[in-house]
Amino acid sequence: MTKYGLRAQVIAFTILPTILIGGILASYFSFHRYQQANDFLIDRAINISEPLAIASEYGIQDETRTILRRLIGSTHRKNSPMIKSIAIFDTKNQLFVTSNYHRNFDLLRLKKGQEIPLLTDVQHHKDSIIIRSPIVDESHFLEYPSTFEQTPRTMGYIALEVNTDEIVLLLYRDTALSFGVVLLGILGSILLAFGQAKRIIGPISAMVSVVEKISLGRLNSRVEGDYSGEIASLQLGINEMAVAMSKHHEEMQDSIDLATSELRETLDQMEIQNIELDITKKKAQQAALVKSEFLANMSHELRTPLNGVIGFARQLLKTQLTTNQIDYLQTIERSAGNLLNIINDILDFSKLEAGKLTLEHIPFDLRDCIDETIHLLAPSVHEKNIELSLIVDPEVPHQVFGDAMRLQQILTNLIGNAIKFTEQGNIKIQIQCIENKTDIDDKITLKMMISDSGIGISKKQQAQLFKAFSQADTSITRQYGGTGLGLVITQKLVKEMQGRIELISIPEQGSTFGFTIVLEKSARAAFSNIALNRLEKQKVLVFESNEYAARACTQLLSEWKTQSLLAKTEQQWQQLLNKHYDSIVIGYSHVKNLHPLFKHIKQAKLFSENIIILVNSSDPSIYETLMATGVSHCLSKPINHKNFANALISDKKALNKIIRHKALPIFISKDINVMVVDDNSANLKLMAVMLADRANHVTTCINGQQAVEQSKRHHFDLIFMDIQMPVLDGISACLQIKAGEINYKTPVIAVTAHALPGEKDQFLQLGMDDCLPKPIDEIALQQMINKWTPDAKMMDSKSLLPRLTPRVKFTQKNLSIDWPLALQQSAGKETLAKELLGMLITEFSQIKIEVNKALHGDIDTLHFAQIIHKFHGGCSYSGVPKLKKITCLIENELKQGITLELLEPELLELLDELECVAQQAKKYLA
Repeated sequence: MTKYGLRAQVIAFTILPTILIGGILASYFSFHRYQQANDFLIDRAINISEPLAIASEYGIQDETRTILRRLIGSTHRKNSPMIKSIAIFDTKNQLFVTSNYHRNFDLLRLKKGQEIPLLTDVQHHKDSIIIRSPIVDESHFLEYPSTFEQTPRTMGYIALEVNTDEIVLLLYRDTALSFGVVLLGILGSILLAFGQAKRIIGPISAMVSVVEKISLGRLNSRVEGDYSGEIASLQLGINEMAVAMSKHHEEMQDSIDLATSELRETLDQMEIQNIELDITKKKAQQAALVKSEFLANMSHELRTPLNGVIGFARQLLKTQLTTNQIDYLQTIERSAGNLLNIINDILDFSKLEAGKLTLEHIPFDLRDCIDETIHLLAPSVHEKNIELSLIVDPEVPHQVFGDAMRLQQILTNLIGNAIKFTEQGNIKIQIQCIENKTDIDDKITLKMMISDSGIGISKKQQAQLFKAFSQADTSITRQYGGTGLGLVITQKLVKEMQGRIELISIPEQGSTFGFTIVLEKSARAAFSNIALNRLEKQKVLVFESNEYAARACTQLLSEWKTQSLLAKTEQQWQQLLNKHYDSIVIGYSHVKNLHPLFKHIKQAKLFSENIIILVNSSDPSIYETLMATGVSHCLSKPINHKNFANALISDKKALNKIIRHKALPIFISKDINVMVVDDNSANLKLMAVMLADRANHVTTCINGQQAVEQSKRHHFDLIFMDIQMPVLDGISACLQIKAGEINYKTPVIAVTAHALPGEKDQFLQLGMDDCLPKPIDEIALQQMINKWTPDAKMMDSKSLLPRLTPRVKFTQKNLSIDWPLALQQSAGKETLAKELLGMLITEFSQIKIEVNKALHGDIDTLHFAQIIHKFHGGCSYSGVPKLKKITCLIENELKQGITLELLEPELLELLDELECVAQQAKKYLA
């Protein structure tokens, strides 16, 4: 509370009651005095009017106005300070006589229609009071006493106008006197309040001043003076507080001095530690860099001799060998393959750690990708005699965009771990679509779950799973082997695919690894070598005792709309063998004892001509034994959906045909003039061959300048233009062609590998009309021609069926040449495929020279990027997917500004792959 505030409160609490009480009393007494004066005036007027009314009775009867005028005049004069006027009115409300003349007697006269009052009436006006007393005829009351009960007869009335000025003056006088007394009381209260405030505020102000001094650090200040009561207690408290604070301040200062000294010593130690930590951090970063470079270099150095070991071991297996020699070589091949897988894991880990791993964005068949992965892992499952089942929801699309190889790597790691740690029981793979709010129209989120009945993992051990070079238990490495990198790489790859991985596991009961990935839907129709329309409503009997295998089989049959029945037990099998079936499917896992299976085959032959056996084995001798019993088909578990569907079709001629879900498009040859521009001779030749069947005339150019010159002499209906070329690049050539007079309306199609996202939009903004990705797909090429030349004259029609070579995926992961892919990229022409591969091989010597220059820093980065781009184009048409992928990776990183020094691992890998391709090409070019 401030000094002013306390003073104001003391004054207010002293004066306000005085003002309030004095004002109330003064108002009350003034009002009461006014009421008494008013009542006295009215009583006096009534005492005058009523006797006058009695005295006026005979004057009105005799109509002697003179007597009445004297009477009321005398009365008026005697009471002139109080009475303004006196008037007598007769029964007709007419003025009979008055004490003085009035211009208007309406104030004294009764209102029209108002009866004469029987008693004296009082009415108040602004500054006067009207008194009306009736004049009653009293003569009858004296003569006839019985008439007292009758209403008296009024003869008129007398009206007095009383002046209230005297009362008002009296009111003003009393009011002034009352408020004068109150004012004197207020003045006295004010004097008393100020005196009291000064007596209270003085000591408090002095104490406040002392407290302010103490707060400023002047702890020797004290409150002086002789006080009593509460003020004395407050004085004593403040002085004691000052003494305590002074003592505490001295103790605190001593503590601060001690703490400051200790803090100074601590800061000196921390500064020394920070310097040591900074030095240690730099050493650790340098060691990590050296480690990454060492891992990358060593992985490349080790892969080269390992590829030789594996390759020559396989070549040696083709020669005449003894049984022991074959066993030794197979052991060498498996060991080298395992070592190569470990090196590949280390290389992938080093790339992921450095953030240099990029995912491909290419179309692929999701179901084929999964089937291929499972097919490669099936022998390991068969060796352990465990059941591996695949269940794919019907909503999962076949054609998608993404990185098929990395998806296979994820599945291989997770399914491989499930096989490794499962000794008996089942491994189940489920794939389904899930809704994701972040997905856009062309995106799809897939969830894949791999469940096993293996050893399981405890909660404590799960924390170690996704750490590099570690496993859940140290004994695991000794028992099962492995680097401990598989799950780390898998987790990082799943994260790169915009997904996440999770684990649910119970020790001794099994584990379930689930992960999600985001892929892009493909608008392209899916190819299939099965005629699904022939499977609809087929009657199929399935005998499968394993629950998961039965679910996988019946799910496919349900998806294909067959009328399937399932028998899980021998009793159900015997009950359902009561009619003819289009196909009977028998699943069998105990391949060491085939006698029960022979019995079931013999029974099935009586009810179907198409018997399909599903065995949990990859041993060819078992297949031969079962086929010798007369069954139609013998397939390996887990089920390959295409092989299974083809086996259900009884017409074996149909198995060799390539049939799509939809009708095959017809490739049409049009009467058009097309120009192809590419600096890579292999690309140029392949494009010319593809266009020869679709265009009437094809002109080829090796650079943009030649294309511009040709455009000045000839008109073209369509131009296919490479982007990066010597002399004149594709963009500049396109602009010059469109600036000419002949081909300014000709569509120019950019032919590019789409090394980086967004390049297509850039090409369209720079003048190109459309974009065709490498490697060239025949269907995409035909669609491009149809799109830009819809009105061209057709020459003839040629079906795709005789020329289309289906893509057969290689089953060995280490093959550098995919010959079926090479045939597909060369329009099914083997001669052209060999020629393109040979042309690519001839470039290897020059590429090796340029790569060695890059490794030693003897070449300009821009020039090397142009060389790699040209070589990348050649790899797109020769069936060398691994070499194409490496060159694409190097080209992407060069475009992103990465220096040649940092690309040393990729360049060494390129040299390795060149050697592998050259070695494997010999058997195709011989």
